[in-house]
Amino acid sequence: MTAAPLQNDRFLRALLKQPVDKTPVWLMRQAGRYLPEYRETRKKAGDFLSLCKNADLACEVTLQPLERFPLDAAILFSDILTIPDAMGLGLYFAEGEGPRFKKPIRCAKDVEQLIIPDVEVELGYVMNAVRVIRRELNGRVPLIGFTGSPWTLATYMVEGRGSSTYANVKGMMYEQPALMHQLLKKTTDVVVDYLNAQIAAGAQTVMVFDTWGGVLTPRDYKEYSLQYMTDIVSRLNTDTPEGKVPVILFTKGGAQWLPEMAESGCDALGLDWTVDIGKVRKQVGDKVALQGNMDPCMLYAGPDRIQQEVRTILDAYGSGSGHVFNLGHGIHPQINPEHVAAMVEEVHRHSAKIHAKADV
Repeated sequence: MTAAPLQNDRFLRALLKQPVDKTPVWLMRQAGRYLPEYRETRKKAGDFLSLCKNADLACEVTLQPLERFPLDAAILFSDILTIPDAMGLGLYFAEGEGPRFKKPIRCAKDVEQLIIPDVEVELGYVMNAVRVIRRELNGRVPLIGFTGSPWTLATYMVEGRGSSTYANVKGMMYEQPALMHQLLKKTTDVVVDYLNAQIAAGAQTVMVFDTWGGVLTPRDYKEYSLQYMTDIVSRLNTDTPEGKVPVILFTKGGAQWLPEMAESGCDALGLDWTVDIGKVRKQVGDKVALQGNMDPCMLYAGPDRIQQEVRTILDAYGSGSGHVFNLGHGIHPQINPEHVAAMVEEVHRHSAKIHAKADV
């Protein structure tokens, strides 16, 4: 099948630091519970995992935010924990308590027994969703594929669920560092296969979510998280017939490591809301594009306050390309969709003025 030409490529152009007419915008978790139409589709699917594994329904919810807002990218509807599930840990979701694993990793035998999946088989439903979404997008905007970082996946795999203390995973890291590296290496190999399969299926950008990297010390972050993300970047098949597939790295709580992250070989860095984007731009120079970074809680405010914050962030970044507007983390389920509309509108309106001045 011949891919339809892109009608709106400003997201890809910004990631590659090429000129754009407006700053592109998309939202982490833009397909999700804040949209009533998403809740209806999830009800139709039966549960979250069934929704992820049904390519047509995953496509439906991926496209829903694009019907409401003039966003500049779509992101594959899936979950970062599909990889540990395919590795044999038994993912399930406890109502009101988030993801759980039936068989968490606690010892060397558990790591040895991990399945190394054929991603086109055990995770084939993800690639099916990518292909269906690309077909239905028909060139409207680019499609983002994604994964969790090895450290973040390992955190869930060892804890067996979300955690506030990270007692098990940090205990393993400090007491049995060789075992932790064995787990991270195995997970990294699967992540590389997984992202390359998404790219082959049609993902036009890929993003690595390092949700729990910020809980590490500076030394441990470089050894147990950034090292493996850098390895992933070096092994991705990003040169495709359609063009280069940009790679975005995002570490929540990782502000102090952004200069080191910029040396990883990635094309862009996602920023949480704890940094000033203008200062980060001066820190990293022209090495990478930047994505972010409005506090998701700003969307609880009214449209006027939201639009003021949008202008503040755009002005802080300044003129020139290399900026993708986004939240500093995923959108909250209780957000009013009209507030999202106000944000997206102001990103395009105000940034058009900035880019027009830069062209004069």
